[in-house]
Amino acid sequence: MPESVRINKYLSEAGICSRREADRQINAGKVTINGWPAQAGDQVSPGDVVMFEEQKVSREEEAVLLVINKPPGIVCTAEKKEKDNIVDYVNYPKRIYPIGRLDKNSRGLLLMTNQGDLVNKIMRSGNLHEKEYLVKVNQDITANFIRGMAGGVYLEELDVVTRPCQVEKVGRRTFRIVLTQGMNRQIRRMCEVFRYQVVDLKRVRIMNIRLGNLKEGSYRKVTEQEWRELEELIKDSSNETVIPEMGL
Repeated sequence: MPESVRINKYLSEAGICSRREADRQINAGKVTINGWPAQAGDQVSPGDVVMFEEQKVSREEEAVLLVINKPPGIVCTAEKKEKDNIVDYVNYPKRIYPIGRLDKNSRGLLLMTNQGDLVNKIMRSGNLHEKEYLVKVNQDITANFIRGMAGGVYLEELDVVTRPCQVEKVGRRTFRIVLTQGMNRQIRRMCEVFRYQVVDLKRVRIMNIRLGNLKEGSYRKVTEQEWRELEELIKDSSNETVIPEMGL
């Protein structure tokens, strides 16, 4: 490690958790530097010993980015108290955590990594990165529904108007939607405004990374080409810490 880094970034790059979660763990007194309780904003220098829950922490040298086909019923959290958490489900030999979330009943593409900056650059809404979904609803889709969804929808519970987006009918009760946001249950809430209920929600793409024919419940590493393309897409993105996506 050539220079000092903030403690939350150090924990993030060690694959412990995101920077935001690291701040929570630091405030909870679970992190020490050279035997002393860490404080938010502390710097970690070469030779310092960092402990998390009494286990020594080292920054990961190998960058990990996995593509997972999340099945319904699995919760996108690293919290061990959640028995159906995605970390235990994937059971990867290195410490990784999800980039954003799909709610428990949704399925499809989820990315997991040990790179905190990558999480922030992909998830920050202001970076306008695309996420694509296939959605099945409980009644026939009309032209008015497609226009309404695409034009921006006022969500009363969140007191916000969604960003205009791409929406395409692909079946009698199925549509494709491309978002650059990730608000809490956004697609489900948008559909409810037009009195539609989501029957099935599947994420099929995040930026340049596609789910393809990956079997449900399985995972793979991103390819070298996917890595290169992703790095090009995020090179000008802000890595300001973000509030994680709450699920769609």
